Amino acid sequence: MTGDKADGGEVPLLYSEGNIAARVALEREVRGWSTIELADRVSKAGVKMNQTAVWRIENGTPRRRINVDEALAFARVFELPLEELMSPPLEGLDLNSRRLVQEAVEAYYETRDAEDRLHHAVVGIAEHIQAHPDSSRAIHEQCLRLMGDERDARTLTEHIEGGGYHR
Repeated sequence: MTGDKADGGEVPLLYSEGNIAARVALEREVRGWSTIELADRVSKAGVKMNQTAVWRIENGTPRRRINVDEALAFARVFELPLEELMSPPLEGLDLNSRRLVQEAVEAYYETRDAEDRLHHAVVGIAEHIQAHPDSSRAIHEQCLRLMGDERDARTLTEHIEGGGYHR
């Protein structure tokens, strides 16, 4: 086949089943999951799998083949695009660094989601204050009661009175 060989040697595949197997092991380890936990998560994603199958995919000789449904389930479980799952693992990061990156990514998404919730709540309260201007003091008192810290309550109240952000 044209493009399959270069200089008499094999052309390394950018996307391959072997890469998926390596990424499955890496992504499982980064998350601190056992092979049993990964098998359970894949099964819950709709593709029946057991711990032995995960181990054979990661370590078997010969390695257990991965079908398309399994690859898609792994991608769902790891929250990765299939293309990323099929790509070679990144070089230059040890397991601890990968875990820290994973933690940062998760914290980023949690923060983004929390900021979105805050924005919607702040806009709603700001609209309430606009319709009922005399409620501003009571809203600050409720913030203080719930937060327990005057400075934080004042910051949130000012944020609300300013109409929030992204407005």
